[in-house]
Amino acid sequence: MLLAQQAETTFAWPEGKQIAISLSFDDARASQVDAGTALLDQYGVKGTFYVVPNSVKQRLEGWKKAVASGHEIGNHSFNHPCTGNFPWSRQKAIENYTLKQMRNELILANKDIKELLGVESEVFAYPCGQTYIGRGENTKSYVPVVSKLFLSGRGWLDEGPNAPQFCDLAQLTGMEMDGKDFEQILPLIENAKKSGAWLVLAGHEMGESGNQTTRLSMLKKLIEYAQNPANGIWIAPVGTVAKYIKGQKG
Repeated sequence: MLLAQQAETTFAWPEGKQIAISLSFDDARASQVDAGTALLDQYGVKGTFYVVPNSVKQRLEGWKKAVASGHEIGNHSFNHPCTGNFPWSRQKAIENYTLKQMRNELILANKDIKELLGVESEVFAYPCGQTYIGRGENTKSYVPVVSKLFLSGRGWLDEGPNAPQFCDLAQLTGMEMDGKDFEQILPLIENAKKSGAWLVLAGHEMGESGNQTTRLSMLKKLIEYAQNPANGIWIAPVGTVAKYIKGQKG
């Protein structure tokens, strides 16, 4: 047990940092490039944006600018399939998918992202955080599909950060930052710092108010806190941190 406890505290983040934080955003929502990336660029921070190709087309020039600024573009599927318990997802319910269909959809999304933005998506976020297809005894995880196609796969509405020594890169936890002030995010950071964890924050819209919105005022405070050397935080895109962890594990 003592050895296990020591292992939990000996992961070496770059430059002696105590914790890693990644800022990630889903769906390629217009507000992300209309307002959000400008704030990140102001501080020189690179975010991870998990996109659906059809949404990218609505703000194509903005997304091209985001790529030029060094932000990471991840795959969020082609049709954003979720459980049919959501009425809006009934026609693309994951209960009706096969593993082959899901794999083909992820490959198609990668192809479109490459054609639209000229980048290869190395990271993925599960739509609605759901990692399965099918029903009942025919239910199957598509985590193995994601593991083969991508460096990492991120969840949604998870309860804790990622332990770098232990985490499955194909099933990273993603903790919600929508609708929160910095004072609500700070305890997540402090808790993660106790074990040297990787906190992957996940959001949607980027603005000051509204449904599923990560507040720019919160991000400003979070980034300023993270960039204070005294706080020992490495803030980097999901793919950058995942590659570092993979390299440390050998």
